[in-house]
Amino acid sequence: MGAGRISGQYSATLARLPRVAVTAVADLDPARAQQLADQHPGARAMPLPELVRSDEVDLVLNLTTPAQHAEVALAAIAAGKHVYGEKPLAATTADGRAIIAAAEAAGVRVACAPDTVLGTGVQTARAALDAGRIGTPYAASAFMTAPGHELWHPDPEFYYRPGGGPLFDMGPYYLTTLVQLLGPVRRVVGLSSRSRAERTIATGPRAGTVFDVEVDTHVAGVLEHESGVLTTLMMSFEISAARLPYVEVYGSAGSLSLPDPNYFTGPVRICTRAAGDWTVLPVGAGYLDGGRGIGIRDLSDALAEDRPHRAGADLALHILDVMESMVDGAGGGPVVVASQCARPERIDGVIDPI
Repeated sequence: MGAGRISGQYSATLARLPRVAVTAVADLDPARAQQLADQHPGARAMPLPELVRSDEVDLVLNLTTPAQHAEVALAAIAAGKHVYGEKPLAATTADGRAIIAAAEAAGVRVACAPDTVLGTGVQTARAALDAGRIGTPYAASAFMTAPGHELWHPDPEFYYRPGGGPLFDMGPYYLTTLVQLLGPVRRVVGLSSRSRAERTIATGPRAGTVFDVEVDTHVAGVLEHESGVLTTLMMSFEISAARLPYVEVYGSAGSLSLPDPNYFTGPVRICTRAAGDWTVLPVGAGYLDGGRGIGIRDLSDALAEDRPHRAGADLALHILDVMESMVDGAGGGPVVVASQCARPERIDGVIDPI
């Protein structure tokens, strides 16, 4: 459900997975749905109500905007379908909890992006961390800097509405990476701001269109993990250029520097006190050459093997809860994060998804 900009990346990945077939596509624009369906032999374009009722559908991939995530997920669950959703799980933790409760009652599974954490970048770093390569971790940092999505996206308004902004849009990549590495978050402190009330679309047929900014566009804070590790976090749509790392973890014997968690691959660098210089770790774990949709492969395998899937709903709810806690508590003291989750099972070794 949803044949917008991100659907092309999912489409390319799903087309090469051996046990997954796209059978139906729905979108508010029927022509766009048909165009995507045409990329998959045997797939049909159809309205959402027909898609969720179809016997040809086992799982609904929910690629709608954040405001629609809960509505689409609940409709699919009510029809007895598994759901894999784009991040965030929902626009609010209350809606996220409703999705999980409905899925448990229906006996179906819910998974949620990002699945970039299943790639070789994050998983190689996780393997090094778990092996004690940098000793005991005690601190981390995570920075996402960009000038704003209106510079490249032809319809960017939803990025600046509730459920959007730099924290809810890009934060899940960084926060999910941090939970993979360091475990769940106990409490947060946050501050946020916005520089202007309006922005202007810079590209596409609507270039020059001015729209309202409804959410804060710069968020900074500190996360305290259950492990005791403190992470410094900054997510911004206000910064034109920076030389900050994406994610780094600092331990008693050295440091790890990770690639952009918005992608599946990239060099993982380590600097130990013994070596005294940065070196690139060999790829040691994760899905090789992953793309958006690898999480569906992992969910499919989990169903066949009767094990938990790695991009789990409890993890996605926890990430949503962390973000909401940062926003709700902005300007005040530390906020205890109500939800918890297990640290996801790591991937041992390199997996060829094909």
